[in-house]
Amino acid sequence: MAGASMNDIKARIKSVESTMQITKAMELVATSKLRRAKEKAERSRPFLEILGDAIKNIENSNEIADTVWCEKRDTGRTLYIVIAGDRGLAGGYNANIFRLTARLSDGQDVIYLPIGKKALEYYRHRKCEILTDEAATVAAVGVGDAQRLGKDICEAFISGKINKAIIVYTKFQSMITQLPVHEELLPLERPDDKKAETDPIIEEDPEELLAKIVPEYIGGIIYSAVCESLASESGARRSAMNAANKNASEMIDTLMLKYNRARQAVITQEITEIVSGAEAL
Repeated sequence: MAGASMNDIKARIKSVESTMQITKAMELVATSKLRRAKEKAERSRPFLEILGDAIKNIENSNEIADTVWCEKRDTGRTLYIVIAGDRGLAGGYNANIFRLTARLSDGQDVIYLPIGKKALEYYRHRKCEILTDEAATVAAVGVGDAQRLGKDICEAFISGKINKAIIVYTKFQSMITQLPVHEELLPLERPDDKKAETDPIIEEDPEELLAKIVPEYIGGIIYSAVCESLASESGARRSAMNAANKNASEMIDTLMLKYNRARQAVITQEITEIVSGAEAL
């Protein structure tokens, strides 16, 4: 019985060691991807800031009347752009995004634009209405893809299909901290005081200029959020694999202790049998 127990423990130790090799490799891969994703997210921010300033300048111009992009409507549906991961094994990364979206959309008439394999699977499984499934793989979303999504969202807003667009993603804060957040993309927030310190000179018609810039701006926000999400996913996976490695190491130590105890019991039993046999003779 003791021998069989020792064999079971050895098999268990071998299994945990094999799993640990996989989790260590995944941690190294996640760390490598995290560095690249973090740099990518940092490079995407200046473009977004410049476009945001341009939109504010146009809105503050004395030449522009009330624009459709700032119009708040009571009719229509709310669009949620949900960015999740392409794979699991990242702790609560995907679950936190879906939980936040469910809380925000509770009681609303909604339509979804999922970005990432997990998001698409999640909303398809629940038979939710999806605006488009073009961004089925978040890692493959580039600047051009984000701009196309921005145009689709703006067309849906102008046509009245949606009255609001909200993006839900995970913001990268540090190696161990990733925060699920949401931002309202449309309608644009117009400042109460429209007077700017300097009235910008706009050569083109302001409304036409906004029609060109806003889709680019929305696409820029989506791309920036995708970069933030990729960095967050890698950070979450790195933390999850690091925790798995620690748990595996502790499990191996516990199993080794049990193995040594079982081995000692076998040795003690054999010594006892030898002594008993010698005394019988």
